[in-house]
Amino acid sequence: MAQQDDPTRDSAPDLQILGDQITLQPRSYVEARREDGQEEPLMHNMARFRSEPLQFLREVSLYVSGTGWRAYDKVIGQPIFYSGFSEQIKNSVVSAPLLQARISQLADKRLEFEENEGWFKEDDKDFIIKKAQRRAVIEAGIREVAEKMTNDMICKFESKTFIRGAYYLVTQLLTRAYHQGIHVSSEEVLRLRKVAEVAEAKKQSIIFLPSHRSHVDYVSMQLICYRLGLALPVVVAGDNLNFPVVGSFLQHAGAMWIRRSFGNDTLYTTLVQAYIDTLLQGGYNFECFIEGGRSRTGKLLPPKFGILSFILDSLLSGRVEDAIICPVSTQYDKVIETEGYVTELLGVPKKKENLADFLSGGSSVLSLRLGRVDVRFHEPWSLRKYIDEQLTKLAVSPTTLRFDVKSPENAAIKQKLLRTMGYKVLSDINNVSVVMPTALIGTVLLTLRGRGVGMSELMRRIEWLIARVGAKGGRVAHFGNAPLSDVVERGLDVLGKDLVGVVQGLAEPTYYAVDRFQLSFYRNMTIHLFISEALISASMYTRVKLGGGPAHQEISYSTLREQVLFLSSLFRGEFIFPGEGLAANLEKTLVGLENDRVLDLKRDEQGGILSIGLANEERAAGRENYDFYCFLIWPFIESTWLAAVSLMGLTPPLEQKDGDAIWIDVAKAQNTTQLLGKTLYHQGDLSYFEAVNKETLKNSYQRFEEEGIIYVVKSKDSKTPPRLRLASEWMPSRDPTKSGALQPSGRLWNFIERIAASRREGKNRRDGATVSTRVLRLADTLGSKLFEEATSPESKAEAKLNNEEAAKLKRAVKAERRRRRLEGRAHL
Repeated sequence: MAQQDDPTRDSAPDLQILGDQITLQPRSYVEARREDGQEEPLMHNMARFRSEPLQFLREVSLYVSGTGWRAYDKVIGQPIFYSGFSEQIKNSVVSAPLLQARISQLADKRLEFEENEGWFKEDDKDFIIKKAQRRAVIEAGIREVAEKMTNDMICKFESKTFIRGAYYLVTQLLTRAYHQGIHVSSEEVLRLRKVAEVAEAKKQSIIFLPSHRSHVDYVSMQLICYRLGLALPVVVAGDNLNFPVVGSFLQHAGAMWIRRSFGNDTLYTTLVQAYIDTLLQGGYNFECFIEGGRSRTGKLLPPKFGILSFILDSLLSGRVEDAIICPVSTQYDKVIETEGYVTELLGVPKKKENLADFLSGGSSVLSLRLGRVDVRFHEPWSLRKYIDEQLTKLAVSPTTLRFDVKSPENAAIKQKLLRTMGYKVLSDINNVSVVMPTALIGTVLLTLRGRGVGMSELMRRIEWLIARVGAKGGRVAHFGNAPLSDVVERGLDVLGKDLVGVVQGLAEPTYYAVDRFQLSFYRNMTIHLFISEALISASMYTRVKLGGGPAHQEISYSTLREQVLFLSSLFRGEFIFPGEGLAANLEKTLVGLENDRVLDLKRDEQGGILSIGLANEERAAGRENYDFYCFLIWPFIESTWLAAVSLMGLTPPLEQKDGDAIWIDVAKAQNTTQLLGKTLYHQGDLSYFEAVNKETLKNSYQRFEEEGIIYVVKSKDSKTPPRLRLASEWMPSRDPTKSGALQPSGRLWNFIERIAASRREGKNRRDGATVSTRVLRLADTLGSKLFEEATSPESKAEAKLNNEEAAKLKRAVKAERRRRRLEGRAHL
């Protein structure tokens, strides 16, 4: 009977890793508080486990009982941490046929150059001998450089004594900051261990692809693998972290150092490929971040294809038979770096990492109480099987395809594979992510119309949000056997008074967002679940904002679909969309909103949707649920509108002659956009300060480039920054009778107006001719300064293209237009 009453009987327990302790807890367990305010020991009675309980307990006991696990001897995976490991790997890399072929090729090029320069001639005596000797010298020199590069790059799993000490040190630091430890799903860990055992037998690598929000991401992954007896992965890390003392420590704990940019260094590129080949051929576990860098905004970033391209090449070339992909989600009650992220996103240059900041930051970490870290592992999958399935869909036979032959067709197929794989991994990460209480609180506080909210109302909206997360297939952390009030209080404590304030002395304590910009980081952790609802709501807002009765606010299905299509294309690089396609997803989401009584759908006799309006129940509730979805997307719409408005300022002055285009430094243009946004916010023409977010503005510029609204050129000279200009067909006109004032008309202005149609209107802002004139004047004033700087003698960027750059741009524009036609996707 007691068994039936147990609400956790159908849930696999979580493992809580806190230093040396592993505790079994029912999924979403929240430990109780003691009356004296002290934390209870983080222990709990064993919960029932659905499958293989004896096996599970036996495996867990191996790591909990005594010092056995600390020895790190019986790990699942290939042997690591022995003397000579690094030398063995280095020799394998340097002797790789791929690298040897590259060295030979580079030697040939050098010899050809020297011969052309007259260093030796065919009619010289002993020409062949001299050439062979010179070739040997050149190859030896290149090989020496390659060995040095390899030694600097590779991870050095040399000493078990070191890794034991490192584990102890890092857990002491981490469990003081995240005092509730690292939580993983025992079900997922058991599954991962079984996969690892099969991979070990087949000598295959597990490639962990985690989300990246904090430096703690890779630390927590290493701790989990060490504590649970899995071979530590080699972690791809940017060489910006390779500074004295810390760099060596990280390299011996799993980091491989790579440059942020490879440029045209073919030797270095081949070296990275040879190292990744060596790791995957040897079955060593591997880890890289699918997003490239850390997300400063809280949501997943678009995939970066650099390291993925190397991994894919290893398999497509046949040098590696197979590897196992394991997407990983890491969520936090609070991210250590968010204050620094806000500073960066507001335009303050990022500081270079150094030992002094690391030590001072480490000491401050000891006093933090940031809650817990939740790590979730998606079900691993075979990369070889995935590639074969995708090639079959492309009507290409995997057995006859030869990727060692370079051709435009092969390059296009590889690019398609990379893109689909990247977005599949992001989707997998979203599917296993859990929503933390801090994300729930941040989301609710930033999606309310009022200045603040009482505790009872805050809890009511959080309860609604929890239900919506569950209905969308998401999972919420920290719930199960604790009152919601305790969970909310704990979340508010973790966020702290710098993010969420409370006004006392009122009829009820009232909570409000203190730092909306920083709190948006936590709201963005939930937006992926509701992106379809948000796009539909923002598209409907084009009619809702007009006011009037229900009939006046209705929107036809075709009009709604067009605006949803437009916004979806606009945010293609910003969000991860459901994969079933726009038509299917649009109808599915509309029906879901109808069932939730947010929208009312009118249909024809065949059941087709004719028009959409707000449901009577939603109007009676003050539009709170509809507004919630709008509030999620409005800051991003504002940011894209701001970026588009800034393009008006890139209109050349009247005196510039046709064909004499001036090119503007991309970074300066984006910084000017930020300045424009800050000014418009303080003048009331921008509703959200978050709209000046540097990352969102950069994403908008990237989309504008993809759509051919702006052209961007990059110089071969690394000292010359990328430059841009408006495409001719998007160029606004100036009024010659009014001192060349920008005119609010034309293709670009219509584009801006279409974005503006879904912008939020409020008490402090209205659209209109006066606003348009003021905004345009400000954009033009800032833009004219960009043109002045570009043509000044002090400018580091050339204001005009040379012949080679112009020819390269022409080819790139032609290729991009062809790509857009072939893609057959919706465009702006």
